[in-house]
Amino acid sequence: MKHSIKKIFKNLSNFLMLVVMLTAFGVLAAVEHSNSYVKIENLNNQKNIINSLMILPKENLELALIEFKGKSTQLLHNIDKLRNQYGFSFVEKYILSNEEEYLADLDKLSSLAKEFNMTAIKHYTEEENDNQEKKEELLKSFNSVFEQINTMIFKSISYNKAKFNIYKNITYLVFIILLLAAIIYRKKLNSIYKDIEYLHDVDKKGYEIFTQEAGAIAIRMRRKPDISENPAMIDPLTGINNIKGMMNSYAEKKNLKEKNYTSVTLFEIDNFSKTNRVYSQELTQTILKKVAFTISLHKQSADVVARTDYNQFTVILSRENKEQSFKDADIIRQSISELKLSTPELGAIKIKLSGGFVIKPNHVSLEEAIKQAKKILEHAKDTGGDKISQVRDLAHSEL
Repeated sequence: MKHSIKKIFKNLSNFLMLVVMLTAFGVLAAVEHSNSYVKIENLNNQKNIINSLMILPKENLELALIEFKGKSTQLLHNIDKLRNQYGFSFVEKYILSNEEEYLADLDKLSSLAKEFNMTAIKHYTEEENDNQEKKEELLKSFNSVFEQINTMIFKSISYNKAKFNIYKNITYLVFIILLLAAIIYRKKLNSIYKDIEYLHDVDKKGYEIFTQEAGAIAIRMRRKPDISENPAMIDPLTGINNIKGMMNSYAEKKNLKEKNYTSVTLFEIDNFSKTNRVYSQELTQTILKKVAFTISLHKQSADVVARTDYNQFTVILSRENKEQSFKDADIIRQSISELKLSTPELGAIKIKLSGGFVIKPNHVSLEEAIKQAKKILEHAKDTGGDKISQVRDLAHSEL
């Protein structure tokens, strides 16, 4: 079974979007993991603060109270920072589901810290009476805060270990998925490239085409465009229809797709008239053959392609809508402009086409449509060439 290039690239696009999303998840995980270390650092900093509050010098009471006020405020501020940082702890909140426990621990720590501050301020400001009792009360409060901080540090380490195991398993899974996808798409892209190489030599035997699109192109390339049993209907140089063959083919195909729109495009190679002696006869014939062959590659079953003058080609397309018909005609023009030809004498040769495009109504004959297309072609040539003009372009210029 042949594969669709369009589907392969659509899936590849979706896969790359998945990679971007996984990368974003990895960034969030890295941010959260760094917050885990900030959290433990914050808790250790609180331990240092309450340690320092226990050893403030009482000799200079005024200075000690100033220092006490600053550090006690910092202690409560650090607790608030822990509360705010938890908003970014997505794994803990939504996977480990420890929000209720963690906030309860913070509330307890905040309560114990406030109690410690009150006990400490009493120790430093009240009379020396019952000093031993105040010291014991302060020490008890200090131990409660210290124990709560240690408990929270221990829990944070446990959470970090659980998160690490989650990240590790996700990383292994993502790596396996990316590795398999990379192998699969590398193989498919390599097969597409081989199909493209094969299209350079469609007569090569033994090659099995991988994609539907390459298979369709290969079929068109293998067959001689517009084969007819009657030589009188074939242009001898290019092998496609002449005028008589075009009329005959159109008569046979015009009812293949009755609901479609029929367009007629008259193409002419710019600056390539019979009086143009820049190119040799051999090069001229090569160019005409390449142009005819390239045009024929875009022909569908109900289309007709013909060489109707020295450097003019008529393309009759049958499409579901007018826009697609014009788009396909312009794709033909662009395909010709991408042809690469060169000679030792002239170097690279750029081939450009001008075109006159019309939609043929059912009541209008093919001959009349071609006449109108020829008039529009002259307008395209007169306005610079290398483009396809339509009826509206001609009407606009005549206003």
